[in-house]
Amino acid sequence: MAKLYNDKSLKEIEERIKIWEKETLPKSLSRFPERMDEFSTLSNIKIKRLYTPLDVKDMDYMEKLGFPGEYPYTRGIHATMYRGRIWTMRMFSGYGSAEDTNKRLKFLIEHGETGLSLAFDYPTLVGIDADDPMASGEVGVCGVSVSSLEDMEIIFDGINMGEITTNMTINPPAPVLLAMYVATAEKQGVPYERIGGTTQNDPLKEFIAQKSYVFPPEPAVKVAMDVVEWSVKNLPKWNPISISGYHIREAGSTAVQELAFTIANGIEYVRHLINRGMNVDDFAHRLSFFFDAHINFFEEIAKFRAARRMWAKIMKEWFNAKKERSMWLRFHTQTAGVSLTAQQPYNNIIRTTIEALAAVLGGTQSLHTNSLDEPFRVPSEFAAKIALRTQQIIAYETGVADTVDPLAGSYYVEWLTDKMEEEAWRYIERIEMMGGMTEAVKRGYPQREVTEASFRFQREVEEGKRYIVGVNIFVEKEDEEIRNVPLLDINQKEIEERQKKRLKRLREKRDKSRWEASLNKLHKAAERGENIMPYVLEAVKSYATLGEIMGTLKEVYGVWVEPPIY
Repeated sequence: MAKLYNDKSLKEIEERIKIWEKETLPKSLSRFPERMDEFSTLSNIKIKRLYTPLDVKDMDYMEKLGFPGEYPYTRGIHATMYRGRIWTMRMFSGYGSAEDTNKRLKFLIEHGETGLSLAFDYPTLVGIDADDPMASGEVGVCGVSVSSLEDMEIIFDGINMGEITTNMTINPPAPVLLAMYVATAEKQGVPYERIGGTTQNDPLKEFIAQKSYVFPPEPAVKVAMDVVEWSVKNLPKWNPISISGYHIREAGSTAVQELAFTIANGIEYVRHLINRGMNVDDFAHRLSFFFDAHINFFEEIAKFRAARRMWAKIMKEWFNAKKERSMWLRFHTQTAGVSLTAQQPYNNIIRTTIEALAAVLGGTQSLHTNSLDEPFRVPSEFAAKIALRTQQIIAYETGVADTVDPLAGSYYVEWLTDKMEEEAWRYIERIEMMGGMTEAVKRGYPQREVTEASFRFQREVEEGKRYIVGVNIFVEKEDEEIRNVPLLDINQKEIEERQKKRLKRLREKRDKSRWEASLNKLHKAAERGENIMPYVLEAVKSYATLGEIMGTLKEVYGVWVEPPIY
């Protein structure tokens, strides 16, 4: 092992620390007592007063760090990182009707966005149509309403789908929304090899955190892997899965839990694909990840660096991947929605800036920055533009993108990266002992861990052990209003009625024999255990609706009712 420091130097530092603690430190403490007895990250990792070479004395540089673009990729998956290409600025957008979202996407492209990201309303997320009684009051509220191919065609009207990539935050209905996207691109004349983007398509994190699950765990994973397998064979630029820690973190997990559970989900999916007879090097390069960038600055940076190193090791040593790209952990980041506050809302701009900076210093491939008005409603154009400008200022003014992994070598950052990895491996070992993440989810293990972490954090805030400016420190008697910001008003009832009428017209004009035949073929294919993607694509092209396609699959796979977790 090639040590960074020789024993003589380490001994000298050790002796000098003793002198510092005896002579220098007491003088400072007598004048300025420390603010609290114990400091810790949001994952409750204890933080020492000072970090020195002694804290990384056993680090083997080549084993732990290496060089950017080389194994273990701790310092980045590309040799030049942002010196060659700035991360993709991909703002999470979508609300109301397809027409509303089309307008917002064009606005963001006009102001410098380099990749699209679609947010869907809750009925779409759980695979029901806008005219389903269960959708009442939710159509278009927290994302765009998509019930058929016609909606997707309107969303991308006037947007060249061969020149821009699109992320779709969709999970159980991922095969349906991907099929709609592909069919729309086909109508624009875009060949399959130019269709680029991502489907989230991560069922396990739905059971752990977001809870917009539909099918039971086993068929849910099967359907997700159908999407991956079909995409790898047909869409060479498509990322068919975005293994997502973001929602786990937003549900209240710690950074360590987010890291561990996300990696464990990835391990589960790789095993399923290999069990289908796929070669790891044929699909691994198309797997992507999605992380939260929370407010504890250095912990987040360490999390991203540890994630890359862990995934590279897993792919190389566990799954015998041979190609370099198979070992890359490519990830999108979104700043932490749960860190935003309704109190003193302009503070949210500062929070988002710090979190975005952590994502960049951690080496993200694409980034969404939250808007200051999100605690109230879907972002206005004004607030969304500020959020986009935040990224642009970081990219083009600060200089942080001018060198690769600029915090490497920091005693604290390197120690914390190691510590995050160490703690995450402990979780993964427990999950492996249970038989993998699907079994762990059925036992409720990650769900309980996240719930307990969320409760601990809330209690610490209420007890004043964790500070949130404007909430439990520097509180103002009257809440600051958002002045001069035109909050976005959505006429939900009007949008819902418009969607219902559109669906009624669609059902009347479509080819009923083709529609019925496509759903019958899908049902039989699902019963036979075939890959459902070709059949979903045909159903979408026959203008079968989202709810009709998902309803057909529910008849075969059933639906999941989560057991109580204590």
